[in-house]
Parts: sequence; C-alpha cells; structure tokens
Amino acid sequence: MLYFLIGLIDQVPAGIFITIVFAYFLAICVAMSFHEFAHSLTAYKCGDPTPKAFGRLTLNPFAHFSGWGLLMFFLLGFGWAKPVKINPNNFRHFKKGMVLVSLSGVLTNLILAFVFSGLYVLTAVLGADLLANDNVFIIFFAYFFQFGIILNLVLCIFNLLPIYPLDGFNFLATFLRYDNKFVQFMYKYGFIILLIAILPFFAGNSILGYFYNYVIGWISSGFFAFWGLFY
Repeated sequence: MLYFLIGLIDQVPAGIFITIVFAYFLAICVAMSFHEFAHSLTAYKCGDPTPKAFGRLTLNPFAHFSGWGLLMFFLLGFGWAKPVKINPNNFRHFKKGMVLVSLSGVLTNLILAFVFSGLYVLTAVLGADLLANDNVFIIFFAYFFQFGIILNLVLCIFNLLPIYPLDGFNFLATFLRYDNKFVQFMYKYGFIILLIAILPFFAGNSILGYFYNYVIGWISSGFFAFWGLFY
C-alpha cells in the first residue's frame, strides 16, 4: 500500500494526493474500530464486563490503535489493533461466548466490505462525470469506499487464519484441549509465523500479500456483481 501511495505523488495534484491519503487513514479507522468494537460488545453481551472496564466498548479509533499495527497498514496494507482484553470465565456459556467473540470481528468486517462495495458502485455510477473532472469531494468518497472494501476484507481474511493470536486460532482453540500439540505449537511460534507471512520478502510483497491479491479480488468481484444487478 505504501508503494501505491508513493506512486500517486507524481501522478496527481498535491490536493488530490492528500485527499486520497486522508481517505485511506479514515478507512483504517473505520475497519479497525468496528472490528474491535464488535469483539468488545459481543464479550460484554456474553457476560464479561472487562472490555467496558478497559474503555474498549467504543467506536473511537484512538481507543483501539496499535502503533505498529497502524504502521503495517500504511506499509503493507494490513495490520492490527490492540487486542481486546476479555475474561472468558465471565461468559455465561464459555464455548458459545468464545465462538461468538472470535467470529464477531471478522463478520463485522465482511459486512462492512459488502456495504462499502455497494457505496463504491453507487459513487462510480452517479459521480462518473465528477470523477472525470477531478472533483475532490467525489474522489474522496470513491477512494474511501474502495479502501474500505480492501481493508475490511484484509482484516476479515487475516483474522480468520488459524495462527495465534488471531481470531481464527481462538475459534479453533475453543474446541481443542489446552495441551493439544497444535495449540501449544501456535502459542510458542505463532508470532514468528505471522512475522514471516507479513514481511515483504518476495519482490516487495509478502506471502499474505500474494494470497490477498487473489482472494480479495475474487470476493470483491462477487460483491460488485451483486450490486451491479441494481444499476
């Protein structure tokens, strides 16, 4: 994503470039805030007051920002927020609570990506002439919706990976014993595996980057095909 933004510097006027960067930052805020808020609200509804006690029961992005995670969003196009602190022992139903909390964030991002895809198509249809004339207002929303699709799908797919400490691992670990070999392996090496997966070792791209190029394109194409039925 950094390469994309840098590539725009010489291609668009300074005002348009600043508009695009702001749209990207705002899309990050929305994707992260809703993801973490979904975790917090679900845990709270399942009986755990911990997220509320730590001030995470909010859509305020500054309550959820992780410095390194935010930097990775700008550099690589995917990153993370501060994990929501929960105490599963407070859940009224332990396994049900763990499953719901694990899935709430990724489902929220998937729904947001779907909504943003519809808004992007609407902007492209209704604002085509304004986009061609470099209308800053329409350009902002076009890029904001486009980034919203990409970043929400990135967060959704990234967190579905069964690697500690991601949501996919927490979901899977709910049904496995603590002394399970896979669980213990992930507790020990999960961060290393993630680091290898996200660092751009391959011609400026990462293992996950190549994976995202196919999966995000496939999912977003399906969304656009759906919304295209109405225009």
